[in-house]
Amino acid sequence: MTTTLQSYIAGQWVGKQAAQELRSAVNGRPIASTHADKIDFAQAVHHARKVGVPALLKLDFQQRAERLKALAKFLGERKEALYAISAHTGATRNDSWIDIEGGSGTLFAYAGVGSNELPSGNVVHEGPALSLGKKGGFAGTHILVPRGGVAVHINAFNFPIWGLLEKFAPSFLAGVPCIGKPATSTSYLTEAMVRLVIESGILPEGSLQLVIGSTGDLLDRLDGQDVVTFTGSADTAAKLRVHPNIVRHSIPFNAEADSLNCAVLAPDVEPGDEEFDLFVKEVAREMTVKAGQKCTAIRRAIVPRRYIDEVSQRLRARLAKTVVGDPSLADVRMGALASHDQQRDVGERVAALLQNAELVFGERDGFAPQGEGVAQGSFFAPTLLLARNPMGDDSVHDIEAFGPVSTLMAYDGIDEALALAAKGKGSLVCTLVTKSAATAAQFVPAAAMTHGRILVLDREAAVESTGHGSPLPMLKHGGPGRAGGGEELGGVRAVKHYLQRTAVQGSPSMLAAVTGEFVRGAKVTEDGTHPFRKYFEELSIGDSLLTHRRTVTEADIVNFGGMSGDYFYMHFDEIAAKQSQFGKRIAHGYFVLSAAAGLFVSPAPGPVLANYGLDTLRFVKPVGIGDTIRARLTAKRKIDRNRKDANGVGQGVVAWDVEVTNQDEEVVASYDILTLVSKRS
Repeated sequence: MTTTLQSYIAGQWVGKQAAQELRSAVNGRPIASTHADKIDFAQAVHHARKVGVPALLKLDFQQRAERLKALAKFLGERKEALYAISAHTGATRNDSWIDIEGGSGTLFAYAGVGSNELPSGNVVHEGPALSLGKKGGFAGTHILVPRGGVAVHINAFNFPIWGLLEKFAPSFLAGVPCIGKPATSTSYLTEAMVRLVIESGILPEGSLQLVIGSTGDLLDRLDGQDVVTFTGSADTAAKLRVHPNIVRHSIPFNAEADSLNCAVLAPDVEPGDEEFDLFVKEVAREMTVKAGQKCTAIRRAIVPRRYIDEVSQRLRARLAKTVVGDPSLADVRMGALASHDQQRDVGERVAALLQNAELVFGERDGFAPQGEGVAQGSFFAPTLLLARNPMGDDSVHDIEAFGPVSTLMAYDGIDEALALAAKGKGSLVCTLVTKSAATAAQFVPAAAMTHGRILVLDREAAVESTGHGSPLPMLKHGGPGRAGGGEELGGVRAVKHYLQRTAVQGSPSMLAAVTGEFVRGAKVTEDGTHPFRKYFEELSIGDSLLTHRRTVTEADIVNFGGMSGDYFYMHFDEIAAKQSQFGKRIAHGYFVLSAAAGLFVSPAPGPVLANYGLDTLRFVKPVGIGDTIRARLTAKRKIDRNRKDANGVGQGVVAWDVEVTNQDEEVVASYDILTLVSKRS
C-alpha cells in the first residue's frame, strides 16, 4: 500500500484520499500518490498574510539568518533519509548530493548573506543619502522593506529539494512567507523534506506552506504585494506570465526556464592541450549528471570544424564507459529519467532532432541498464548527435530534449561560434573553453548579451571550478529570452527581489530616524560620554564626538614618511610639489587617517574590542603643512549579530561615520570605521 502525500496548508497537513499514483523511476513500482482532497487556497493565502507575515516581521534580518543556519544544520543531520527517497527519482548518490546537500548549502549561504550584508531590523538603507537643497535641510535616499505579501514558488521536477530551498531561502530572509508547489512526479521527495522542516519547529508558523498537486485558483488570489516565481519549461513560463491576475495586479513574476545552453571549444585549443580534454569531460558530465535533467545542461557543443571528428570520437569513448542503471549499484554512474512521461518526451524530441542531425552515440551502442526490475524504469541512453551545418538548421537551436542528450555543432571562426551561441535565443549559461585571454576578452562581452552566466574554463580554473551546470548562491542564476528573462540567486540581489524599494525625502534627521542609520546633516547627540566608552546596548545612532584640533607640521610628514617608507614626491619634493595641481607639499592621506584616529580614539580598555575595517574612504581635499584638522566621530549603524565570545559575553557591530575637516570647516577625509563592541551582559 502506497503513502498518500499531503499538502501543508494553514498549519495543517491536508490530504487523505489518494489520487494520481507516483512510481519509482528505477523499477516502476508505486511509491506514493497525490491527494484528491481539494485545497482551500483562500485559506492558504490568508494564513500566509495574517499569520506568516507578522511572525516573520517579529524577527529581523539577522534573526531570520540565524533560523536559516539552524535549519541547514537540522536538514544536514537528517540527509540520509532524504537520500534513500531520492534514489526513487532515478538519481545517483552524486546526483542527490547536488539536490539535498546543495539545498542545505544554499540555506547556509543565505544565512551568511543575512549575517554579513543585512542590518538588524527590517529596513535596508540603500544609500547614500543625497542632498536635495542648498542649505542641507532637505535630502533623499532609498529604503528596502519586506513586501508584506506572499511568494508563490512553482518548481520543476528535476531538483525536488534544492529547487524549493533556493527560492525559499531569500524570500524567508526578506521576511516574505512562501507557498511552494513542486512538480508532481517527484513531489514525494519534496514532501519528505518539508515534513522535516515543519517537525524542526525552527520556522515561525506561516513561513512555509506546501502544495501537492494542482495550484487551482491560487494565482487568482494574489495581489500586487505578492511575488510569483517559476522554474520549468519556456512554454509554461510564457502562459503563466500572461495570467490575467498577474497582469491585472502587476505581480512581479520571475521565470527560470529551460534553455539550449552551449559549450564552445575555442579555436586556439588543440587536441594535445589540457583544455581539449576539459571540454570533452565537461560535455560528457553535463550529459550524464542527473541523466541530463538540468536546466543548465549543455545541449549544444560548438566545436571548430577541423576538430569535430576528434571530439566525436573522444565523447563516444567516454559515454561508452558510462554505466547506466539502478543508482543503488556501486558502479552505476547514471540513473533514470524522472518518469515514463519524461522518457517518452525525450524520445520524441530526439526523433525530431534526428531529422536534421546524425546519431553519433545512442541506444544502438550497447545500451543495457543494470539492476533488478530496470526494464520497468524510465531509463534513456546517453545520446550524442552531430549537426554539420548548424547555421542552416534552426531545429537544433529550438528543440530541447530534456535528458542525456547533446548535439555537436561545427563552426568556422569565432564570429560564427558567437552566432551559433546566440541562436539559442537566450540561455542560462555558456561555457567557453580556451587558453587565450584575448579570445575570452573578445567572446565573453559579445556572448553576454544572450546568456545569464558564462564560465571561462582553462587548466587554471579547472582546479577549483564547480562546472558548467552548477548555479551558485552568490551568483545570479537566470538568463534572457528563452531562458525566462528572470534572475534567481545572486546573494543579496535575490533577497532584494522580495523587498520593496521606496524613495524617502525629508530632513537628514528624519531620514536617519526612518533608516535607522545616521545621515550627515542629522542632529547628533553629545552627552559628555565618549562614544567608545559606551556598551553596545547603550549606544544610540547619532551619538557623537567632536575632537580637539591638531596642526600638521613638516615633522609629521617627515616622520610618517620614515615610518611608512612612502617618499612620494608630493610629500617631500618642494619644487615638484609647487608645480603640481596643489601648489605645495601635502601630508600623506594615511597620515591624516592616523592623526584622526589619534584625535578620537579612547585609549583605555573599554567596550570597543576591535577595528576590523574601513568603508567608503575618500580623501576629499589635500592637507598641507600648517593646516589644522579635527574629526567628528558619530555612531552610524548598529548590527546585532546575536553572537557571544568564548566567555559568553555578547558582541555587536557598530559602524562609525568619520568626517575630518580643516580650519576652514572643509571636509578633507570621509569614511566609515567598523568596530566590534561588547555588550554589557
